[in-house]
Amino acid sequence: MAALPGDGQRRFVVQKHRARRLHYDLRFEIDGVLVSWAVPMGPTLDPKAKRLAVHVEDHPIEYIDFEGVIPRGEYGGGDVIVWDLGTWEPHDTDDPAAAVAAGELHADVHGRKLRGRLVLVRRGRANAGEQEQWLLLHKDDDFAVPGWDPADHPTSVLSGRTNDEVKADPDRLWRSDLPPDQDSVQLKAEEPATAGVSDDELAALDELGNNGTWEVYGRQLKLTNLDKELFGGRDDEPGLTKRELISYSARIAPVILPYVAGRPLNMNRFPGGATKPGFWNKQLPDHAPDWVPRWVNPDAKEGRTTTYLVVDEPAALIWAANFGALEWHAWTSTTADPRHPTYALIDIDPGPSTSWDDVLVLARLHRTALEHVGVKGQPKVTGRRGIQIWIPVVAGLDFADTRVWVEELSKAIGSVVPDLVSWKWDVQAREGLARLDYTQNVHNKTLVSPYSPRPAPGAPVSAPIAWDELDDPDLRPDGFTVRTVLDRIDRVGDLFRPALGPPQELPPLR
Repeated sequence: MAALPGDGQRRFVVQKHRARRLHYDLRFEIDGVLVSWAVPMGPTLDPKAKRLAVHVEDHPIEYIDFEGVIPRGEYGGGDVIVWDLGTWEPHDTDDPAAAVAAGELHADVHGRKLRGRLVLVRRGRANAGEQEQWLLLHKDDDFAVPGWDPADHPTSVLSGRTNDEVKADPDRLWRSDLPPDQDSVQLKAEEPATAGVSDDELAALDELGNNGTWEVYGRQLKLTNLDKELFGGRDDEPGLTKRELISYSARIAPVILPYVAGRPLNMNRFPGGATKPGFWNKQLPDHAPDWVPRWVNPDAKEGRTTTYLVVDEPAALIWAANFGALEWHAWTSTTADPRHPTYALIDIDPGPSTSWDDVLVLARLHRTALEHVGVKGQPKVTGRRGIQIWIPVVAGLDFADTRVWVEELSKAIGSVVPDLVSWKWDVQAREGLARLDYTQNVHNKTLVSPYSPRPAPGAPVSAPIAWDELDDPDLRPDGFTVRTVLDRIDRVGDLFRPALGPPQELPPLR
């Protein structure tokens, strides 16, 4: 018999699982796996109730505390909560695996909802290829409760959330194509996502004069003009200085790194601050320190950018901010494979006549369309007036593939609300209407990275949002700022994590 957990106790779990149909998965830890039954009506404390329980395949131990979503198209695709969790002991046997094989298991459970003795009895041997049907009963013992209905207890014992709430804002994704110890993909940081730079390092930045050398993330950075105002104030708040931008860059760097690492970075520089004209700086200057990560483009034509900054470490983002980069735009392809994108991009670009309500209508239509075709995308507000949706795609697609697919999707949506959308290339010819800009899906063209500041009063940030926030009347495209978004991340986590995968095929739309 396999070793038990360190405290010698066996565990059991009941997961409320909405796949093709709602059911409850009752799982007992036996010999290193979770021996499992699907219970359509759910387990109960009612001693008079008899429940159908279908014996399904064993699950890995790592699944015992999984709560989140299983992608559509995978086995069991749907949302899952940990409805109950606890320990158990087999009754009248020291070999529960043999009891299961013999067709009858008595289990004394000590959960947060379920208590007492559960009995599982096989109703008969299944034919080849069929699943065994069992009966699940609760003994009439001290823990029995007549009429007890699991539907009256809908929340998770781990998070206190319902299935609807987990589906709308999942923390984890289960990928059965990965090894068991990697199957559960964290979509949000378990700890505050802004950890990384220490309080002592931030205090040292505050104590620097207008110019000085700051040691952070193991690098020494020469900082200049720290007291210069780079962003004007908003809503009676004072403007933001370069020191604040540097501090924000240091704290956001661990969060943003997964979205920019290994990718050339285009820098939108505003050395005079956001109120002065800016310009694109793609070429890494010769005076950049030797430690700054970079990529030399082997296909660069004469007179074009040859060497790009690549933010492969947090200090490189701070260096870019000190260089006057108020906006950060990473490529949607990597230096390892620059001709093939890892994202398909949907850009809802409002025109002068487009209201915020119109933008929300277009975003909600994209939400519905993506749900309909079974593709997951991650939305974010731009920090200006629009909304973007990033879709992680499988390797091997080229930019023509993503561009054509997004064009077909967006034109189908545009046909639903033709009074909101123009397909004219020239801005003046659009007559103030929005553009669904599928042309962003092209080599070397970029959209603003998640969590990048924008050059506007108050230092708004291009912030990821949950899909259900499209229905929040308080949502604004520039409502999150350098001063507020870090608290939001500590509160709700990094909402852009779903953009990291799993990668998806782009299905035919006709």
